[in-house]
This record gives sequence, C-alpha cells and structure tokens, in this order.
Amino acid sequence: MAFLNISATLPEKGRDLRLDLFRGVANWAIFLDHIPDNVVNWITTRNYGFSDAADLFVFISGYTASFVYARMMLERGFIVGATRLTKRVWQLYVAHIILFVIYIASISYLALRFGDSEMINEFNVAGLVDNATETLRQGLFLRFKPLNLDVLPLYIVLMGLFPPVLWFMLRKPDLTMALSIVLWLTARHYGLNLTAYPAGQWYFNPYAWQVLFVFGAWCAMGGARRSMTVINSPITLWLCIGYLLFALVMTMAGRFPSFGGMFPEWLFSAFNPNDKTNLAPYRFIHFVVIVIMVIRFVPKEWPGLEWKVFDPLIVCGQQSLAVFCVGVFLSFVGHFELSMSSGSLLAQIFVSVAGIAIMTTVAYYISWSKKQDKPLKPPPAKPVAAPTAKAA
Repeated sequence: MAFLNISATLPEKGRDLRLDLFRGVANWAIFLDHIPDNVVNWITTRNYGFSDAADLFVFISGYTASFVYARMMLERGFIVGATRLTKRVWQLYVAHIILFVIYIASISYLALRFGDSEMINEFNVAGLVDNATETLRQGLFLRFKPLNLDVLPLYIVLMGLFPPVLWFMLRKPDLTMALSIVLWLTARHYGLNLTAYPAGQWYFNPYAWQVLFVFGAWCAMGGARRSMTVINSPITLWLCIGYLLFALVMTMAGRFPSFGGMFPEWLFSAFNPNDKTNLAPYRFIHFVVIVIMVIRFVPKEWPGLEWKVFDPLIVCGQQSLAVFCVGVFLSFVGHFELSMSSGSLLAQIFVSVAGIAIMTTVAYYISWSKKQDKPLKPPPAKPVAAPTAKAA
C-alpha cells in the first residue's frame, strides 16, 4: 500500500452535524454581511470579534475536504483521491462561472434599466464597459471578481492545491500545519499575494488564508483530538474568555468612534481597521479560540443538534455550494432593493428574512431532489409461514 507511515488520525465515519450546522450559519451570515446598511447583519459574528463567517467557511471547507478525501486516498490510493478532489474543483469552478455570468448580467441590466451608472462602479464591473472581452477572459482565470465574488475563487484555489497537502498531512500532520503557518507569516511579511484585474490584488490573499483551510484539515486529521488536554484545561478556558472579551471591546471601538476615542491610538490602530485580506494574527487567534470553545462545549454527540429549530441551518449546510451561490446573488438583489426603496427598518428586515427563506427553500428542494434520484428500497419481504404437518 502507498501509505505505510500514516501519522494522522482519521475522524470516525458518519456525518458530523456540527459541520453542517456551522456551515449553514456561515452561509446565512455571508448573505447578511453582503447587504450594506442592513440592521439585521448586526446579529452576525463580525460585529463582536475579529473573525467572521468567511473564516468559518474556509475552516469548515478544509475540515470537510480532508474528512472526505483522506479516507479515499488511504483506501483507493493517492491518484483516485486526487482525481476526486479535482472533480470537486471543477464543480466549484463551473458554479463560479455560472454565478459570475448571472451576477454581471444582472448588474449591467439593472444599471442600464434604471440609469444608475454608479452601480457599475460600486460592484466593480466597470471593466465590462471599457473592455468587455478582456474582462470576461480575466474572469475565467479568476483574476476579475465583481464585489462579493471573492470567497469562491479562494475556495477553488485552495481545493486545487490540496491533493499534495493532504498527502503530506496524512504522513506529517503537525509539520504540515507548521509549514502552513510559516507560509502565512512569510506572505504577510513580504506582501505576497495574487494580482487581480484590472488592478490591485486578491481581497482574500490565498497565501494567507490557506492557513485556515489547513488548520481545518489538521483538526480533522487528529489535531483537535491530540490537543484535548490543552483544550479542556481551566487555564485555556479563562484565556479564551479573556481574549473573546478583548476582541469584543476592540471591535466595538472600531464600530463606534466615540468609544474608540477612549483608547490610546497605538492600541486602537493595532486592531482597526481589521486586516482581513492578509488574515491578521489577532484574527486567526480569535478564530482558533472560537474553535476551542466549540470543541469544548459542543461535542459531536450534543443532543441539541437534533433539535428541529436547527434543521433549516443544517440543511443549508448540507447543500452549501448551491446555497452559497444563491445567497451571493440574493445579497445583490437585497442591496439593490434597499437602495431603490426607502431602506427603512421594515424593508431591511423583510429583505433579510426573505433572502434566508429563499436560501432555505432551495436547500430543502435540492435535498428532496437528491433523495428522489436514489432508487427506492424494496419493501421487506414478508416471512413465509412454515407448512404445518398434516395429521395422519
């Protein structure tokens, strides 16, 4: 067998509903966060700490990718696992291109229909007016990304480069995690990033954000299990609580200038603005703290995962790709609707609730549709009564 020195510990077989639940949370939060001037997005985590739904989405993507494909590599070989990963990358790419075309077509149509030229600039599609052919070509190479279409290209790149990383993670999980951290810090120090079109760099720097993806894989490959002594330590708990409170204070300082003015400039400017593009260390640490708290207080067997109230989130998490794409488009529709209307509190709530309802309906439909594609199980055969002996 190709794998003779496996050091990683594969997770137990069976679905982990925590992943589906939090992936659903991430999809809903990304939708809400993409609608500016919306009071409802105050319920999302980005307002209360350094990390947000994007961090959660990337982490879970790395966790589930290793969860699914590591076992396949072990049982069927590296080539089979790598080709299945490549197939998934192709599915992601096709989804991105379809969303890309629908997105830019909708923005262009509405801008022309309502004579709103600023919309083209606001959603970063001005290049379509100046040089449509080259802009579309760059979009195929993931270098041109309209507003809010940054997460999926990052996911595509990370998944595309994941086969050799997973191969190495199975053999040397801790070393792989360490090398990922080194790459992240090196990219921050030297300003490494991919270029975007027509100017600038990627909003989510893949050299930096890969550390969250690999961290998810490392947790799945036994990293979290090997760290349970530290995770369950009382000292760790108090440090985590302290850091979460500190992150809350610093985030609120950035949200409210009068409150931020109460802090020394050197302290305020160290955390504001939040460096999302290059994944600031304080942001990564904040997310690690959240992961520790979830592992400690929300075990895989937590009965609450079976509560019906969580079903919509879990189903949205199970159909994550479709829900994410629908959510990105609906966030544009919601933004446009609020900008064209009064933008009242009632309108903000209506747009938010309606969007989440549509995303959830899509998730339930896809889940139902997939079940219909499976062959029906034959009914259990009725037991045949044994013949009774006749009296002579």
